[in-house]
Amino acid sequence: MDWREDRIGSAARGENPTVLAELKSGYAAIGDVQFLPGYCVLLGKDPDARALSELPRTERVQFLADVDLLATAVERACREADRAFRRVNIDILGNADAFVHAHIWPRYDWEPADLVRRPVWLYDLANWSDPSMRLGEQHEPLRDSIATHVHKLADTDPVQVRPGR
Repeated sequence: MDWREDRIGSAARGENPTVLAELKSGYAAIGDVQFLPGYCVLLGKDPDARALSELPRTERVQFLADVDLLATAVERACREADRAFRRVNIDILGNADAFVHAHIWPRYDWEPADLVRRPVWLYDLANWSDPSMRLGEQHEPLRDSIATHVHKLADTDPVQVRPGR
């Protein structure tokens, strides 16, 4: 089976080559496509949870804290790599893939003027299948930088969501 058919299971088994780090609530992974360099995804650990609302509240809050952690790592790495870096956008959708995950999209000043201030989902769908946009060796320096930032942030992260009384 191709790892893409079971992204969470393949991450848990150490078979998903896009995984950067395991966090408390999920797996930080670099995107299969990189039309916006540094694009990452946080994959929730529960393969049966189809929506964020299906997780117990403490797991939901931990997932959101880990989204913040990954977004911070992406922001730091992309800012270091490209002076045209603007910000990160975070999307939790689940319309196409029915498992808990969050998209972390870096945004840049060099993007087309009609798209730079719009959601990334307005980009041409061909970007998702164009071989020139696929994750590859050219992305290794940025991938390594994001992974380094994720590990540093996770090692010093004071956020540990605990069940209340």
